[in-house]
Amino acid sequence: MKKDLLTIAKLSSTDVTAILELAIRHKQMREQGIVHQPLAGMSLGMIFEKASTRTRVSFEVGMYQLGGQALFLSSNDLQIGRGEPVADTARVLSRYVDGIMIRTFAQETVEELAFNASVPVINGLTDMHHPCQALADLLTIQEKKGTLKGLKLAYIGDGNNVANSLRQACVKTGIHFSIACPVGYEMNEALLNEARAEAANNSRIETTTDPYQAVSNADVLYTDVWASMGQEAEHARRVKAFQGFQIDGKLLKAASPSALVMHCLPAHRGEEISADVIDGPQSVIFDQAENRLHAQKALLEMLMKK
Repeated sequence: MKKDLLTIAKLSSTDVTAILELAIRHKQMREQGIVHQPLAGMSLGMIFEKASTRTRVSFEVGMYQLGGQALFLSSNDLQIGRGEPVADTARVLSRYVDGIMIRTFAQETVEELAFNASVPVINGLTDMHHPCQALADLLTIQEKKGTLKGLKLAYIGDGNNVANSLRQACVKTGIHFSIACPVGYEMNEALLNEARAEAANNSRIETTTDPYQAVSNADVLYTDVWASMGQEAEHARRVKAFQGFQIDGKLLKAASPSALVMHCLPAHRGEEISADVIDGPQSVIFDQAENRLHAQKALLEMLMKK
């Protein structure tokens, strides 16, 4: 039976642990110059309906380092951009490639693609979830802190796709999750209730409209842009609504003295995060970006290796 990565929620805690352990080995092998190519001769089709830097480069380079190849498939160049059903695209691509990664808008598109494909499908980002980012985030936290269970992660800003996947990742690994959003920009309530039910005694989930309450005793501070792709027309309104939700030096001091600062990038310096914090000694943002490569190599091997 084929395996997909559509959301973090679909993974077991054991799955998450296995991906992180393999990601660490991949990173160590890369640093030691060891060539490891378990996907030699295999191909990954990458469908992009949204622009990308880290997702495209990390998957493309990752497949190359694993011995395979990645095909960049813009929706403007595919028949899917001219109305071909997602199901038909899935069936055709499954005859050519060994795996499919898609970065798109609707979560339903990824679900339909996976249902009709006979090869593994990876959610590279939707408006609802960003599971690949969350795996890289866990890898980074584990590297820097030496553990995951029992830590507290505070997310400040929009209750968006990144927040959804982070919350699911925290539940799977025993990290306490606290989120501060302005009124009207909270997380999806149905997904939040699902996470609370799963968390039970494993981790705590706290929601607030006060960033200082959220970051109290936090080991990790995390943020994302206030207006994501597709929300550009809302930018001015969102900037006004999110005043007071910037991770700056003052907010950072309210957290644990050894707190890490994280951002999935790209960042709007001076909006959701101040420049001095993003470039400061507690920032692990660029290590976090690098770890997209190692986490995704582990994921690709686990899903695609015959």
